[in-house]
This record gives sequence, structure tokens and C-alpha cells, in this order.
Amino acid sequence: MDRFATAATALHSAAPHALVDTVRAVCADQYGATAVDLWMADYAMTMLQPVTVPPYTAESVPIRNSDPGRALGAQQPFVCKGRYPNPTGAHLPQPPGTPAGRPEAVPEVTVHLPVSVRGDRLGVLSLALPEGDDTPQVLDELVRLADVLAHELVVADRDTDLYLQARRATRLTLAAEMQWQLLPGRSCTRPEYTLGAQLQPAYAIYGDNFDWATTGDTLTLTVTNGMGDGIKAALLTNLAINALRNARRAGLSLADQAALADQALYGEHQGEQYVSALLFEFDLATGAFEVIDAGSPKIWRLRKGTAEPIELEPQLPLGMFEDTHYVPQHHTVEPGDRLLIVSDGVYASTSSQGELFSARPLTRVLSETRLLPAPQVPQAVLEALAAHHVPGPDSDDAMVICLDWHGRPTDDRTSPAARD
Repeated sequence: MDRFATAATALHSAAPHALVDTVRAVCADQYGATAVDLWMADYAMTMLQPVTVPPYTAESVPIRNSDPGRALGAQQPFVCKGRYPNPTGAHLPQPPGTPAGRPEAVPEVTVHLPVSVRGDRLGVLSLALPEGDDTPQVLDELVRLADVLAHELVVADRDTDLYLQARRATRLTLAAEMQWQLLPGRSCTRPEYTLGAQLQPAYAIYGDNFDWATTGDTLTLTVTNGMGDGIKAALLTNLAINALRNARRAGLSLADQAALADQALYGEHQGEQYVSALLFEFDLATGAFEVIDAGSPKIWRLRKGTAEPIELEPQLPLGMFEDTHYVPQHHTVEPGDRLLIVSDGVYASTSSQGELFSARPLTRVLSETRLLPAPQVPQAVLEALAAHHVPGPDSDDAMVICLDWHGRPTDDRTSPAARD
């Protein structure tokens, strides 16, 4: 068995809480690593948190302007010289044959590898390797090993809190805990599209949420905003998301998904509480999509350098009245299009001079971020929003989703594999 297969098998067999110890051991044994650490991207996507034993006293590093952050942002290995930034303070035994006197704390080569699952950026794996062990073959094997680790982390979250705890730069509110548990991820990549999304304030979000699901033929995307704040808003959104999922998984049309969620919310709250929503269903082969505008989230499109809002016919929010009939509208995205979907906490925010963020600042930031990959755009928009908006006691939470449409590759349009 080759060394990559040996390392991958060890990770597959590891206990959920022991993935970091296992990856350290196999990287030391198979690749001669002298230090190994796993960093998890925090909920706000601003810091990388080292995975250590509670109470998590090791220092985090910023995603911006750090070496591990460069690997996360570029989604490529980043190799550098110099002292290894080991947060745990524990280095691994030297590999066999290491010359006596070689300083353990100053390895010559540090490798940072993105840890991601289908485009969802979980964190970074950092290793210290002997000089000369950063060859293309070794890097390729370590990139593949980081992918195996990413998949194991997703599975491990079912059975341990270790990695979810490590993501926290501070404590989550109960409402935020409920909202984050609903999310499918923060980014997703397929040949036809790339998605990125972010909620703010990450540790105290309450009403905004998003959901997506894909098949071989379609992408369904829902954006919701439950009225109110705190736990009440989180509970309302939870009911809406699960009603929409229930209808989607029953194979219902987009209009029927909206109707079922509307009935569930009205049946529970009799119109006293409701949820604003945007519902999409994209045809992956053609880019044609249905959309239902049932409330406040809005869409902007960047096409060939021009940013503009997409005007939709507004319909009633989910749960406001009994037996509301929803009618989808039909649009098309083209390869190269970028859609930006934002909640009212983004587009309706005002500056100290009373200027709406949606007036000019939003279209400006769309143009300025046109070269960024979709997963990095939501954070850039939220940073621009923070610079524009003066926070106050009535500040709303904010949600941003960026969808880059690539279109189905020509040789996949009629291939049966494209529908698997």
C-alpha cells in the first residue's frame, strides 16, 4: 500500500474526535512532517481557529494577510520558508535520518493546504516538512489528503462537537446556534455554478437564512428572512426552511413548495408572524430559472461589467394569509453572469447622510469585486456595508449570497453522466 493510501485509510478509521491526532501521526510517519495543525475558519470568516483541546487557549490567525489565509482564499497550496507558526506549541518527532542538531522549531519548509468539500471552505491544514519535500508529487498527495480530511470532518460533526467548537471566536447566541445548524454550508462548487454565502452578525444572527440543494438537472436555492428577532425569529425561520425542504424532497414544484410553507406558517401563527423569501429553481443545462419573490430579499445581476437590480413582481410573504397562490416568474442566466442576493439588512441600510446602501454603494462594490471568486464576495460586500452603515440599536441582521453561473460544459450538455 502506498503512503497516501496508508494515510487516507488511517483517517477513514479514526475516531471522530481524533482526526487531528491521526493526521499528525500519519503525516509524521509517511511524509516526515515535524509539525501539523488544523485551522478551522470561524463563523464570521475572518479568523482561522486552531483545533486544540478545550479551553482553546491557542492563538488564532486572521484570514486576511496570513499565510494559511492565502491558501484558504486561493484554494491552492501555499509553500513558504521560515519558522512554522505552530499554535499548539507541540512539535512532532523528527523523521528518521534527520541530522543531529537540526532545530525542530525552525523547519525549512511550511505547507498550507486548503481543507474544503465541494467548494465549502472549512479551513487549512498546515505542515512543516523537511527541505526538499515540497515536490509536486508530495504536494499533490498532501492536497488529496487534505480533501480526505475535509470529508471526514463533515462526517465527524455528526458525532463530536470538537470542530464546531473550534470554529468559534466567541460564544454564539442561541438563535445563531439554531440558524447555523440549518445551513447547507457557506459555499458550493459545481461545473455549472459557484455559490458563496455569509450571515452577519455571524455570532448573533436571528432571522436571515439560506438553503440550497442540487440534482443532476437542477439547483434549488431559497433565501428566507423571518420577522422579529432573537429566538422567535430563529424558530420561525426554522419552520419555514423545514417546510420548504419537506415539499422539495417530496418532488413538488417551486410554486407548491411556496404554498406548502405558506400553509405551515399560517397554520402555526395565523398570519401574526410570516417569512419573507426568494425561491429559485435553475435548470443546470440551460440556465433558465423560475423565481418567486415572496418578500424582502432582492437580486442584483452583474453581466458584462454592468451591475443592475433584477425587478420581480412582488408576492405575499409566506404565512401572511391563508391559501396564498404563488406564481413563478421566468428568467435566464448566461455563462459569466453573477447574481447577488441580499436581505433588507443589506440593501435597506443607510449611511449617516441617509444614503441607502442599494443606491450606489452596492453596485459599486459589485463592480469592484468582479474578479473575486464567489465565496469571497459576500464577506467583501459585508465589509463595505460595515463601512457605509452606522450601527445602532435597531440594526438588522444581514445575509449575502453570490452565485456565479458558468453554464454546463459543452461536452456535458447531453451526456448521461451530467445527470448523475
